Amino acid sequence: MLSIEHLTVEVDDKRILNDVNMFIGEGETHALFGPNGSGKSSLLFTMAGVPKYKVKSGKITFKGKDITDAPMDERAKMGIGILFQHPPVLRGVKLNDMVKVSMEQLNHKKVSDQDVAELARKLNLENFLSRDVNLGFSGGEIKRSELLQLLAQRPDLVLLDEPDSGVDLVNIGLVGNTINELLQKDKKTVHRSKSGLIITHFGNILDYVKADKAYVMMKGTVLCQGNPVELLDDIRHRGYSECLSCLNR
Repeated sequence: MLSIEHLTVEVDDKRILNDVNMFIGEGETHALFGPNGSGKSSLLFTMAGVPKYKVKSGKITFKGKDITDAPMDERAKMGIGILFQHPPVLRGVKLNDMVKVSMEQLNHKKVSDQDVAELARKLNLENFLSRDVNLGFSGGEIKRSELLQLLAQRPDLVLLDEPDSGVDLVNIGLVGNTINELLQKDKKTVHRSKSGLIITHFGNILDYVKADKAYVMMKGTVLCQGNPVELLDDIRHRGYSECLSCLNR
């Protein structure tokens, strides 16, 4: 579904990603580990098409089409959705209206407020629909708001930037279940058409969402890849120091 080949990216003439390679097949869920400042979020922003992330070399292919220079809205229409770690507050835009627009674009028909409320109920957000998007929301409420918008959008590729950060123990299971729904985890692997890339610093979300493959990124480079459980276990026991030693060889 998505292929990244020798991707090098700059922001304000500063290199932040260097020769990144990655392939996510249809129906697969991948995880991306790395310390703060390693380039994980920058990779997701580049994949989503955020304008300030300038591709200097390499290629991004989605559904067989080269999207390296495609604008953000075109990528969204093709089926790429993103959960930002720190999304903006949208003053004057009600959460109900935001979700309704996405549902109508997906279903190609008018959607009622009741339809929106039923979807919001899955994330315990019925009482937030009349509020401006993310205004005055807690960290966990913002995550659920972002997930609600993704449920309305139903993207083919879900990019999740630290979906477990700021989420309390009461709601982490709810967040995990919603991600599983987005990624069609109720279906057998061969019948899934949705794919995902999950950035996680501590790996807590992987107790709820099973990943097929994982990568470790440091200093803008993917150092290794492998079994998510084994890589996360190594990181939890040894930290990233061993990965850093590989980078310096």
